[in-house]
Amino acid sequence: MKKDPGLTFRIVLIVGDAIAIVLAFLFAYLFRIHIDQRPYYFEAEPGAFVSIILLFIPIWIVIFAILGLYKKSIFTNRSRTPEVARIFAASIIGTMALITYDFFTEKHIFPTRLVAVYSLILCFIMILIVRGAIHFTRSRFLRKNHGTLRAIVIGNSPNTTRLLDHFADFPEDGYTLAAVISKNKYVPIEFQGKKFKSLREALKWTNADVIFQTDELQSEYVYSQSVKHHLFYYFVPSEAALSSHIGDLELIGGTPAILVKVTPLIGGARLIKRAVDLLFGLVAFIIALIPMCIIWLIVKLSDIHSPVFYGEYRLSRYNKKVKIYKFRSMKPRYSGLSPEQAFTKMGRPELISKYRENGDFLPDDPRVTKIGKILRATSLDELPQLFNVIKGDISLVGPRALVPGELRDYGDRSLLLSVKSGLTGLAQVSGRRDISFEERRALDLYYVQNWSMRLDFSILLRTIGVVITGKGAK
Repeated sequence: MKKDPGLTFRIVLIVGDAIAIVLAFLFAYLFRIHIDQRPYYFEAEPGAFVSIILLFIPIWIVIFAILGLYKKSIFTNRSRTPEVARIFAASIIGTMALITYDFFTEKHIFPTRLVAVYSLILCFIMILIVRGAIHFTRSRFLRKNHGTLRAIVIGNSPNTTRLLDHFADFPEDGYTLAAVISKNKYVPIEFQGKKFKSLREALKWTNADVIFQTDELQSEYVYSQSVKHHLFYYFVPSEAALSSHIGDLELIGGTPAILVKVTPLIGGARLIKRAVDLLFGLVAFIIALIPMCIIWLIVKLSDIHSPVFYGEYRLSRYNKKVKIYKFRSMKPRYSGLSPEQAFTKMGRPELISKYRENGDFLPDDPRVTKIGKILRATSLDELPQLFNVIKGDISLVGPRALVPGELRDYGDRSLLLSVKSGLTGLAQVSGRRDISFEERRALDLYYVQNWSMRLDFSILLRTIGVVITGKGAK
């Protein structure tokens, strides 16, 4: 999951489709106005014409997505017939949307209706050409092992042999063999050099991206290792298991394989979530700018010689360390110290056990400044994290960002670290300090495994209520 070439390819396709659509309509306009000699009754400004087309690009992209033109099956299918048919349908629907807009407004996009006809034909042709060029380029890159996913195949099954042969014959499908763990009879001679005795050994010596399991032996262990190392996990089922599979079924050559998702937040979903984070993060940052300046001034005046902001390294997606920013709410002499170090330094070690037993909280924490208590109670100390959201360090919504030292307390830490941490999250809006550590962890795990944009928006709305009421902040 650390490496997702499919996501990059989708982004390239989206950009390519957008460019093809704009060029098609622009060429249609220029052809009708400057080459076609038949008269027309009114003329749209070229700038206004292109501006309208650009405004409709998001609608076109949504139409393409609905028709499945960004699904993995489209760009791994060696037959382009399904893609061509869907592009034609999308071209018709998109052009009809523009004609409908032209009909119900007084702006008149098209100088003549023939421009719409030309646009439809050129749009279909341009998208085919651009996509063909993208497919060709991708195929050349993959054949040179650029951007392929390094695969570990484990299991004693004829499907092991089929997968190995397929990876060798069709690198353009995006996979290259990194290691195989199987009996000799399932491993052709040419792949014997990539045999390993155990999955642990293969994971240690290969920088793998994906695991294919072709039998059911130790499937729970193999899956847990894929989660721990943040790898894609495919289970190649028997014929009996196909009828009751859970996950996304894909054909790797002629072999059916089930992609078992750790979280729904992969591929295109990650792209959508990042776009939402960027949009809403920027809006929230602009709205919060004046309150942040006021808070900055108050904190600075309270202690001129101490920093206003406090940065702490936390763990986000794939165990990546990110520096999270907050308004400083602790006294400077205790900033950066663990609770144990701080309470020991102030000569009150008895507070350590009380702090831990109370879910990492003290009602009257002596480390916190008077202004800091207000900032924490209102969650205003976390406003600088909007900058982290815009940067892409964290998301607006996600599990709580973990301090590296806390990892020992999280048995399911690999699951939690399969998505970006969040400024807010399900645990925060479900009670924050009013619920136990175990309950907070369970809620974070639920979010990771059941993510949806609807859930994100629900959490954001509930966050507003929690901040206003101060519920659970103590």
